[in-house]
Parts: sequence; C-alpha cells; structure tokens
Amino acid sequence: MKRALITGINGQDGSYLAELLLEKGYQVYGLMRRKSKVDYGNAAHLVNDIEFVYGDMTDIVSLVNAMRVSQADEVYNLAAQSFVGTSWEQPIATAEIDGVGVANILEAIRTVKPEAKFYQASTSEMFGLVQETPQKETTPFYPRSPYGVAKLYGHWITKNYRESYNMFACSGILFNHESERRGLEFVTRKITDAVARIKFGLQDKLELGNMDAKRDWGHAEDYVRAMWLMLQQETADDYVVATGETRMVREFVELAFKYAGMDIEFVGQGIEEKGICKKTGKVLVEVNPKFFRPAEVELLLGDPTKAEQNLGWNRKVSFEQLVERMIKADLNRVSSEK
Repeated sequence: MKRALITGINGQDGSYLAELLLEKGYQVYGLMRRKSKVDYGNAAHLVNDIEFVYGDMTDIVSLVNAMRVSQADEVYNLAAQSFVGTSWEQPIATAEIDGVGVANILEAIRTVKPEAKFYQASTSEMFGLVQETPQKETTPFYPRSPYGVAKLYGHWITKNYRESYNMFACSGILFNHESERRGLEFVTRKITDAVARIKFGLQDKLELGNMDAKRDWGHAEDYVRAMWLMLQQETADDYVVATGETRMVREFVELAFKYAGMDIEFVGQGIEEKGICKKTGKVLVEVNPKFFRPAEVELLLGDPTKAEQNLGWNRKVSFEQLVERMIKADLNRVSSEK
C-alpha cells in the first residue's frame, strides 16, 4: 500500500485528490492546521478514511514530524494562501506560505525520506503579463501579484531541489480549475452562488470587476488526475495542465444565468457595463471598480500538449459541463437553505 501526504487537504484540490488516491488503494495522510474549532472543510466526508496530522507550512519542525508520521511515498503540496486578491492585503504571509513554505516541505522530505516523490502546485498566475500565447512550459514568467511572485519562488525552488539533490520533485503549472467545492471568494463560485441567490430572491444583483478578463477554465477532478500521473513517471518534470480554451468572465456569467433559467444580455462598456435580464429588464449584473486588481492579468491560455503526450492526460469535463455542475450544486444548496 502506497502512502501519500497531502498538504491543503481541506481545500478543493486536496479533497478531490484524496478521493482519487483512496480509490487507488493509498493510505492517505492530510496536513491540517490546528484551530480553536476543528474544521475539515471539503474533506469532512473523508474523516474516517484519512489520517490527519497537525502542521503548518511556516513551521518546518511540524513538517518534519508529518513526514516521520506518514512515511509518505508521495507528497502533494497543495497548501497555499490561494486567493490572488488577498495576496495584496497579506503579501508577507503569502510569501511565507506559498514561497518559503515550499522550501520547508522540501527540506522535511530531504531530511526524513529523500526518495519520496514530490508534487508542487504551481499556477498559471506565474505567467501574469503573458509573453506568448498560448503559454507552455518554456514560456517566460511575468507574475502580476504577490501570489504569483510567491508561487514562482515555490516553482523554482522545486526545480532547484530536483537538480541539486536529485530528488523526484516536479511542478504542475495548473491553469484555472473550478468545481462545486470552490471557495465563495473565487470569481466562478461567486458567480454561481449569486445567480442561485438571485434566482430564489435572496440577492438583488451580482457585482464583478473586469468582465473582459480571459481564463482557461477546467474542472478540478480532471486536474488532480494530472497531479497523480506526474508522480507515476520514471523521471520528474514540469507540466502545464490546461484545456487549451479561453473564455471571458462575461461568458461564464451568461452561461450560469442561462442554466438557472434567466437569460441576460450585456450593455455598456467598462465600468458602465450591465447585465440585464431579457425577460424582466431588471439589472442583475454590474461592474464595480473595487473588484479590479491593482495589476490585471488579462489573458491566460495554456498549451497542454506535453501533458497529453507524456502523461496520457486529457480533460473530461467541458466548460459548459463545469458551469452546469457548479450552478446546479448552488441552486440545490440555496434552495435547501431557503
């Protein structure tokens, strides 16, 4: 039986990855921070199947202990301060968790079990002000947020440990991947939650920032499968994981309202733009300047060719299916809450 240690197991990706590994017969350990109130987050339904170990990415002693307890054959580092907006408000904490925290877990592995395989969750936000389209493994990085900068350190320190200590350490440069378990602060889940609440009369309208921002959106279930595949290879390498398609935020909004039975059309430009319900004429979407980033990332579009060819990976959930699954889940949740 293989052993796996997942940091960030309570999050979206961590819970899907834990499910995948349990299905494959792994013994799964999950790193979680101690809180005054125990909160298993998205992994709550797996409490009886996972062994939880207390630890923190900024405390290397606790990470060494987690490695000693788990004796993990595979370590998946998904822990992060993962919300881009918060990284401007907490730049130092973001750097310590998303950057230095990666060095901490790598040192813990090197100290306890250097033969363990390591996966680092890198991000398309490292490309930021994109230097070429689509973005692939060789595309130069240009991060546009404290989050992107911190993640870039984590990416390069992983590569450095691979080349310096001959460790099996790889990074998955994952483009935007969403799901029914996405946090409410992220734009996709903010949209589907708001649409559901508007549908049931619990909210008047949805306020968003840059409606023209373009993202490469996939489903988290597909992307955690790519993580696992990376650690099953004979040699460690870095891979872009993406759909190869880009969509505007506006398209996501339109589709979410459509699946909820409320067609809308957009009028105006920039901060004057509004989404109006075709049936009632009521304004349901407005642009609010406070939701714009200090430095915008206008376009992200990944090239997954290397992952498809070398790993045999491909996505199974389409953009339309992703939005439909998310809006249905929020409609059911809000309906039951009401």
